[in-house]
Amino acid sequence: MSVTVYTTPSCSYCRLAKDYLKNHKIPFSEYNVAANQAKADEMVRKSGQMGVPVLDINGRILVGFNPDAIEKALHR
Repeated sequence: MSVTVYTTPSCSYCRLAKDYLKNHKIPFSEYNVAANQAKADEMVRKSGQMGVPVLDINGRILVGFNPDAIEKALHR
């Protein structure tokens, strides 16, 4: 399973998404798009969005924090 979370330090929904993944023991990679322009460009290319969080779960792109969508993408 591959989970990537694109975040910014001040984003409260990013914290919720990361806490959700941690609480469910789902490993993920995190990229701060405020500090990493290449990852910001990658996020926009994948999602078509500039807002965070953006989650890439096994190639399925989710914008924002939505626990139901996360569970669906994880096939749990």
